[in-house]
Amino acid sequence: MRIGGAPMVGSGSRFTIVALVAVLLLAACAAPGPTDVGSAADPSAAGTSAGPKSITAAVRGDPRTLSDAINFAAGGSSSAGVREIEQLLHAGMLLLDIQGELQPQLAEAVPTLENGLWKLLPDGRMETTWHIKPNVRWHDGTPLTADDFVFTATVAQDRSLPMAQDEAFQFVETVEARDQQTVVATWTSPYTAADRLFSQTTNTRNLPLPKHLLEPGYLEDKATFTEDPHFGAAYVGAGPYRLAEWVLGSHLILDANDQYILGRPKIDQIEVKFILDTNTMVANLMAGALHLTLGRGLTPEQAITVRDQWREGFVDAGLQNTTSLYPQFIDSEPPFLTDVRFRRALLSALDRQLIVDTFLASLVPVADSVISPDEPDYRDIEHQIVRYQHDPRQAMALLDGMGLSRGADGFYRDAANRQVAVEVRTRKHDLREKLQQVIVDEWARVGIVAEPAVVPEQRISDRVYQATFPGFYFRFGGPDQFTDWRSTGAPVAENNHVGRNPIRYQNPEYDALIERFVTTIPRADRIAVLGQMVHHATDQLLLLTLFHEPEPVLISNRLGNVGGRRGTNIQAWNAHVWDVTG
Repeated sequence: MRIGGAPMVGSGSRFTIVALVAVLLLAACAAPGPTDVGSAADPSAAGTSAGPKSITAAVRGDPRTLSDAINFAAGGSSSAGVREIEQLLHAGMLLLDIQGELQPQLAEAVPTLENGLWKLLPDGRMETTWHIKPNVRWHDGTPLTADDFVFTATVAQDRSLPMAQDEAFQFVETVEARDQQTVVATWTSPYTAADRLFSQTTNTRNLPLPKHLLEPGYLEDKATFTEDPHFGAAYVGAGPYRLAEWVLGSHLILDANDQYILGRPKIDQIEVKFILDTNTMVANLMAGALHLTLGRGLTPEQAITVRDQWREGFVDAGLQNTTSLYPQFIDSEPPFLTDVRFRRALLSALDRQLIVDTFLASLVPVADSVISPDEPDYRDIEHQIVRYQHDPRQAMALLDGMGLSRGADGFYRDAANRQVAVEVRTRKHDLREKLQQVIVDEWARVGIVAEPAVVPEQRISDRVYQATFPGFYFRFGGPDQFTDWRSTGAPVAENNHVGRNPIRYQNPEYDALIERFVTTIPRADRIAVLGQMVHHATDQLLLLTLFHEPEPVLISNRLGNVGGRRGTNIQAWNAHVWDVTG
């Protein structure tokens, strides 16, 4: 972790801070002048040993909820920074550190086979036990007990609610309170991530819920349950900070929780600004109006510019995600988007290496899979990856083989003589909006019309709109998304358009592979199944993968013990030891 002056980079990462010194992209992101973001205090006076310590952070977005489970369900990822904010406010049984190791948070110990808290039962089922530490309290002073976790499990398994449901709950048979400090989960079968239940990572979101505050509303009216103020302006958690103020469209203020189970935070107050435009965010940070960015949103271009120009801080960037074009598999337009030949043709038409060289200064690799070369499992599965080269002639041969005809204007038409056009949708994002135009040009060269579309911010939380995109959606995701593409996870009307499968892919063969992967505990056997999943996903082109990219965050030199995220952990995992050192 970078503390003080030197930047932190994950071991082995190809996207290093040394590479950020490259000047090829310095002119690509000319930030506007600083804009007033309504700071309640001058961040340059961040607090000293003589007085309270306070910092100002920023997220890219304007949250409408402080629950990551609700936020994620609202169109997949409604507002960046919500999971980091919730981690500041709340706590889980365990937390994931920067080395990828689970550490006790609310629980006394991590369940393992060795300590007897994780048991494989003779009938094929499984049992995990957590003992809650003594004297854990909600922010309102009420004791946090095993009953809260039982209630949480009830909510997490209720598919009628517009909340993201952790995959683990599909394997949970029962959750019971053996006593007020003991939670026991019984599983229908082995599940490899069972110890992460009720904990927060990038792919687990169902943290404990305060039964005494939320159960009455749940029993009275499920339709309005996620609108309960205790998910927002009246949020009550058990984390290092309490919610002191939340002004929609502006900011929130967090005060240190004296009773936090891991110890009172060193920073007394954190103000989090909501800034939709990342250029504005960067400009304010470089002007001294901010100390820290939380969560995703910044582009590699901006990271390079800031790294070269910002002497008062540093960029922390680890190779985290894969940017891809996500195809629609239900009611797609054109309908033959579900024909793998069409997807192979479109990927073959794209010069992905040229994209990386031009827009990312060759700093990141072209992606042939959502598992990057820096992932520990990559060497074991790389031989299973089906790779596609830039080959416009092959692209047109595939299109011809589908029976499409090319008109006098050079563009393909379907059997009804309609011009073949595909929407390419993205949220507002500088780099992806530039790449939309590249896609338009390169697909036009092989006779396909690409129609770029930028999602209006006011529709980000519209679950139906987000789930039913007709063509491709520009998104990014981590290597763990392989298990998201389960048929039952497709957001459709029957489940209130809530699900972890944004492409809405439904395939029994692939479902069976997911089932085997998540229930196979021996590593060698799991890797073998993962290889089959990788082969299926790349052979059938479930995603048109473009490039691997980092998730840069910007951090003032005045802060200590603060860094970005690594793997599936979350940036605020150690917020109680963040400090103002300068």
